Order: sequence, then structure tokens, then C-alpha cells
Amino acid sequence: MTVTNEDLGQLWKALRILGWGAVALILLAPAVAMRFTDEVNWTASDFVFAGVLLIGGATVIEVVAWKVRNPAVRIGFALFMITIVALVWIEGAVGIFH
Repeated sequence: MTVTNEDLGQLWKALRILGWGAVALILLAPAVAMRFTDEVNWTASDFVFAGVLLIGGATVIEVVAWKVRNPAVRIGFALFMITIVALVWIEGAVGIFH
């Protein structure tokens, strides 16, 4: 079975929808959790930090995807950006790199 650029393009479209949906769910999860438990206590600045980080990372992926036509490179760059966002998120949450 050979994977064509058209197959990778279709995969990219599905990943875009999943990615923006994930951004929305990640931002929504603490807001919902705060309604049911005192264990989650985010401030407005926490939501701003998370929003800038997640939406900013997703926007960078989108901009690069507009410029790069190779679907494999798009997906590779998206995975790279997701890794960077995750590392910044972890550092902001627990300060693991200190």
C-alpha cells in the first residue's frame, strides 16, 4: 500500500479539525472542572497564559501549513510545535526545568 500526497492531505485536514477541537477542549476543561471541585483553581491569568500558548501554537502551525505544501513536512512541523507547547505548559505548571 502506497501513501500518496492526497492521502496525507486528507489526513492533514482531519488533524486540523482535531487540533482546533483539542485546543477548545483543553481550555474548556479547567473551567468546567472549577464548577465541580475546589481542586482546580485557575485564575484569569492562567486562562490567558493557556489561551495564548495553545492558540498561538495552533496559529503558528496553520501559518506554516499555508506556506509548506508537503503534507509530511506539515505533520512533522505540527508534531514539533505540539512538543514545544507541551514543554512550555509543563514548565509553567510545575517548573520541571528549574
